[in-house]
Amino acid sequence: MELTKPLPPQDDDIEALRTGLTTFNESFTGTVFREKVSSFIKDDSGKIVGGVLGEINWNWMYIQGIWIDESIRNDGWGLKLLSQMEEYALSKTTTNIRLETTTFQALGFYVKAGYSVFGELANMPDGHTCYFLQKQLGI
Repeated sequence: MELTKPLPPQDDDIEALRTGLTTFNESFTGTVFREKVSSFIKDDSGKIVGGVLGEINWNWMYIQGIWIDESIRNDGWGLKLLSQMEEYALSKTTTNIRLETTTFQALGFYVKAGYSVFGELANMPDGHTCYFLQKQLGI
């Protein structure tokens, strides 16, 4: 046996770890539906000026991030992206969504959209707070 030093992993190493974790987890949960999903805002030339990245796993959608270019930031696109992801989650019988945001990002936006804070992590990054939010759809 050998314990390697912490280094950037190779793709096949990551895949071996994912396969091992999935096999172990699914021995308790059964086969789990997983899907990566995204939606983008494109300008007239096709340039991406915003978007959202998410993943469905264990009947939860995890919003990994939303970005809106400053030129269109206050035009309602964030809510359109978030609503579209919520509708997509429901179409996959996924009724729970979780996400993270920080003090310099969009906490007020998510709370206004119906998300509630269930945890905080101070100094993540230094001098800021990371907030963990969730929303149950269809209620």
